[in-house]
Amino acid sequence: MRFTRNVLTYTILTLGFSGTASADFVGLNIGTKHWTPDLTGSFSSSGDSSIDLKNDLGFSDTSSTTLNISIEHPVPLLPNVKYQNYDLNTSSNSNVTSPIVFDGTSYTGDINSTLDLTHNEIVLYYELLDNWVNLDLGLDLRVFDGKVSVSDSSATPVSTIDVDETIPMLYLSARFDLPMTGFYVGANIQQISIGDNSSEDSSLMVGYESKLGLGIEGGIKTFNLELDDADDLNTNLEYDGVYLNGYFHF
Repeated sequence: MRFTRNVLTYTILTLGFSGTASADFVGLNIGTKHWTPDLTGSFSSSGDSSIDLKNDLGFSDTSSTTLNISIEHPVPLLPNVKYQNYDLNTSSNSNVTSPIVFDGTSYTGDINSTLDLTHNEIVLYYELLDNWVNLDLGLDLRVFDGKVSVSDSSATPVSTIDVDETIPMLYLSARFDLPMTGFYVGANIQQISIGDNSSEDSSLMVGYESKLGLGIEGGIKTFNLELDDADDLNTNLEYDGVYLNGYFHF
């Protein structure tokens, strides 16, 4: 399923190179997005065994409501700017019979755990095309301010590893307006791979924008994060689910 979505995403983005850019005004887009992904994967501290989110800690699905703002302008060489914030703070309570080890400490019994990958997303991009085909290319900076923590009901200390990383990602976005209807389809992809660390964020969408600039958009969004010994933390995580976005474009 993930492979199929990636193929569709790359196909849509590649087809976008067939138009001509023509931005000549300042535009502002303000909206909110509600995302309900299924959370799967594992994490570990360096030197310890991997801990599965669902099987070991009982994590369930999560949700995030996001503010998004983008500003586009006709000034040459100066990139457009897009901002989004994602509150990906999820906690779980579970009873563990076989000890798990995190950050060198062993835990068992009633365990409380938190996975917080909250981050701000700042995208600097250029419009390559701007007509019935819209194509953007740029740099996405993911600024994480979160943590991973584990504790139990005993006097064992809480183990916490901060997630304080800034990850640069290639940003590519395409939108295809269906003439005379207000409807459109599109795709976004952000991706980076450095050594054993990688991250990918892809979306497939369909939406409608009225002549007044009010719009609604829905689709599927997938976010993967693989870290190898980043501040003593290893992750192999995936957030995958549907989203709904309402916005005003003027």
